[in-house]
Amino acid sequence: MLVVFTLILVALVLFATEPVPIDITALGVAVTLMLVEPVTAGLASAGLLGAPVAVISPEQGLSGFASRATITVLAMFVLSAGVQRTGVIQLLGQKIAALTGDSESRQLSAVVGLVTPISGLINNTAAVAILLPMVTDLAHGGNNSPSKLLLPLSYASMFGGTLTVVGTSTNILASELAIVYLGRPFGMFEFTALGALVALAGTAYLLTVGRLLTPARIPPSTDLTEEFRMGEYLTEVQVREDSPIVGDTVGEALRETEFDIDVVQLIRGDQTFLEPLGQKTIRAGDVFVVRTARDTLVDLLDAEGLDLVPEATVDASELEQAEPSRNLVEVVVAPGSFLVSKSLASANFRERYDATVLAVRRGRETIRTRLDRLTLRVGDTLLVQATTDSVDRLSNNRDFILVGEVERPDYRREKVPVAIGLILSVVVVAAVTPIPIVVAALAGALGMVFTGCLEPTEVYDDVQWDVIVLLAGVIPLGVAMQETGGADLLAQLVVLAAGGLPALAVLALLYLVTAVLTNIISNNAAVVLMIPVAAQVAADVNASVFSFILAVTFAASTAFMTPVGYQTNLFVYGPGGYRFTDYLRVGTPLQLLFAVVTTLGIAGLYGL
Repeated sequence: MLVVFTLILVALVLFATEPVPIDITALGVAVTLMLVEPVTAGLASAGLLGAPVAVISPEQGLSGFASRATITVLAMFVLSAGVQRTGVIQLLGQKIAALTGDSESRQLSAVVGLVTPISGLINNTAAVAILLPMVTDLAHGGNNSPSKLLLPLSYASMFGGTLTVVGTSTNILASELAIVYLGRPFGMFEFTALGALVALAGTAYLLTVGRLLTPARIPPSTDLTEEFRMGEYLTEVQVREDSPIVGDTVGEALRETEFDIDVVQLIRGDQTFLEPLGQKTIRAGDVFVVRTARDTLVDLLDAEGLDLVPEATVDASELEQAEPSRNLVEVVVAPGSFLVSKSLASANFRERYDATVLAVRRGRETIRTRLDRLTLRVGDTLLVQATTDSVDRLSNNRDFILVGEVERPDYRREKVPVAIGLILSVVVVAAVTPIPIVVAALAGALGMVFTGCLEPTEVYDDVQWDVIVLLAGVIPLGVAMQETGGADLLAQLVVLAAGGLPALAVLALLYLVTAVLTNIISNNAAVVLMIPVAAQVAADVNASVFSFILAVTFAASTAFMTPVGYQTNLFVYGPGGYRFTDYLRVGTPLQLLFAVVTTLGIAGLYGL
């Protein structure tokens, strides 16, 4: 038990601080648990330990990879991708834009009303990734701040995910863990009534108090250079006849210069060139659009033989003139992206994507200088200038989430009825037949391929493998707590802390503990740690085990108070320009409201 608690403490610190991605931490937890017995056996045989310490077997340590929960989540990612590839969400966005006009209140109502039910049918993380571009464009189109819509989008996806078992990976995991204590998994719609109650309370909050508390951090604008305040950092320079860089390639000039500068585009006569520019030979008279700071510009002009282009203003229209399609876009660094903890230089971003990063927004901070040296984090928003082909590659890449819609000719719109039918079939079959959810979800995922909604190669690209590894890694931790008696000890401590309070108060206390834990570490890790405790607490106070497990499940699925508490909060952090305190201000009242609504709802609907 001491070994497990020590490992949990270390894991909590690593989950909260993220020196390495949380999926790697989770995998490390599983490996460490499996190593305890053979390592301590070796120490015991050497006389350094009295006896080996048995925690879990290798079979139990690897059980997360064979778990129904892990496979179900994997299948739901594929199902969500099938819906996304049809472009049905973009069609809905066009309808909503026509109905809401420029009214912020109508836009907010439409966004919450759309994402809530969608998140009950497909994975809520995927729902936000799909809807993010549409919501951003909807706000700008109505001359409203996207910040007023993006945080509600994230929050509504979370409480929408509580409508069904497949709404969140947390629900699916909790359903699998509940088998040990209930003898069965959750039914597809077993807690839909509670989810609907929570969703109504959350919707009412977001449309009233939440709307007043949500800040407008990003000004309404259709010009991304204004939004990122690039006016002082973008300028046009012309190469003089006597310039020392005439005859060099652009790549050579950039490598040899000592200045912090990026070449955004090359204008030569009536032609405009974007990346890749590295092999272009510089000629006298060439005009470059460059990103650099004003205090660098004067020295740059003298050293490199350049002149300022008089009265030149570089804005979005200037940067978009190279091609008829969109060249200036925002992309968010997604969870699991290979760019996390790397710099643009070490990732070879320019060469890899034929694109130039003009600025990076991290919450409310916008970084416009020394970008090549900046270590990227999940949720960072990059302002990128690229060709249409490069933008398409970025939009199809799981490492990024595109902010703002780009016209995609490869949407399979003729497959819209098929994809929606498959999603609904999975839900209905799992609800009304003896077929387990995992089997129905896998059949639906295969159906997406067989019907042409997805290409076979797209299946692997659309799975968030970091989430799969996270689930597989944390599940053995719950097994270890149960095997060693750690869950019993924690349950006794909770009961002692409750001090003879009635079961409803203990339920509320358990909800709040789980909610706080979820806002600090991964929601899936929180549910693995707390469900064994909840089941034992329920037994100790002679209450319903189902009700206590349900409280933990709902608390772990709704993390409103920090940007790191839930993946969807990170998705909107950069695009919304939010501060950490914005989540506390808007999310804390909602978290407390949910604590009351959920505990009373469980008592009224399911009993204690």
